[in-house]
Amino acid sequence: MTEIRAAVCHEFGQPLCIETVHLRAPGPGEVEVTLDACAICFSDISYIDGGWGGTLPAVYGHEASGHVSATGSGVTGYAIGDPVLVTLIRSCGQCPTCAAGRPVLCATPPGPGSPLTTTGGGALEQGLDCGAFAERVVVQTSQIAPLPPGIPMEAAALISCGVITGLGAAVNTARVRPGDVVVVIGAGGVGLNAIQGARLAGAARIIAVDMLSEKLEIAKEFGATDGILATTPKPWAEAKRIAGRGADVVLVAVGAIPAYDTATRYLANGGRMVAVGMPHSGAKSQWEPVIFTYTGNAMIGSNMGDTVLPRDIPWITDLYLQGRLKLDELISGRWTLDQINEAIADTRTGAARRNVIVF
Repeated sequence: MTEIRAAVCHEFGQPLCIETVHLRAPGPGEVEVTLDACAICFSDISYIDGGWGGTLPAVYGHEASGHVSATGSGVTGYAIGDPVLVTLIRSCGQCPTCAAGRPVLCATPPGPGSPLTTTGGGALEQGLDCGAFAERVVVQTSQIAPLPPGIPMEAAALISCGVITGLGAAVNTARVRPGDVVVVIGAGGVGLNAIQGARLAGAARIIAVDMLSEKLEIAKEFGATDGILATTPKPWAEAKRIAGRGADVVLVAVGAIPAYDTATRYLANGGRMVAVGMPHSGAKSQWEPVIFTYTGNAMIGSNMGDTVLPRDIPWITDLYLQGRLKLDELISGRWTLDQINEAIADTRTGAARRNVIVF
């Protein structure tokens, strides 16, 4: 057992506690990664708030990067010191969804037992199969991807979730094509990456919709051609006026029910709405099925941008190294592990793009 420091959630909705905990050595097919950075995602906050249930105590955090510090038996392709990103995409590689090229939807449940325990030997949940609000993690090799030389580890951490979720939703799930009109609702960390994905895919118009005017200006820096305040009366009508027609794709990049309630109103006939943001469990939105039948619209869910790590991480990191993908600009603030509660509070304001814990 290795002693590490971690931010532990003991009670939903309460501040995290910085504690010393135990991390076991990696087993077969697992690696230990000593972390350099871990970004704070709203999914972590939803779990901390109890929005999706879960077992406590737990260590959350899942958007991370670091260096391999130990390997279990049977691990090939990785050596001590290799830079990697760490994700929650845990796949068996053998079930029907994995075999169909959709590892984010792996149907095989994770194996029993967390690699984390309290110093007294008590149970400690590895939140989101990562537990990356900690100095080190032990994860399956399916959850890591190698990083090329020259990419800063703080920027690389963002790729693990926020970047692939937004970028992948536009490129992999929505399959944005040159000339498309795209609306992105929510210009936070995921939304900005959805905008980047639509730009890279050749969208003719990329219209950002958000509650804050300053976030709309930032969205334009990432590739949005236009911005609309969500508080505008009938913002969908304004989007159609700007583009001259309805949207081919609407990406809902925020977990807000009002955004889902109105998302389909932006669509052109034959358009598709992609659900990316995740409301709390039990929250519901309503649509009229007859409208979908009449307009030929589609509603699609996007889990982690339908990312395939060996396929997508090389071209994403290469775009960054070419200067064609913004990562550094996504970082709003850098914090220590001891400051994690302040970083979470800052993220809750909605103004941050991504706050990063630097180890």
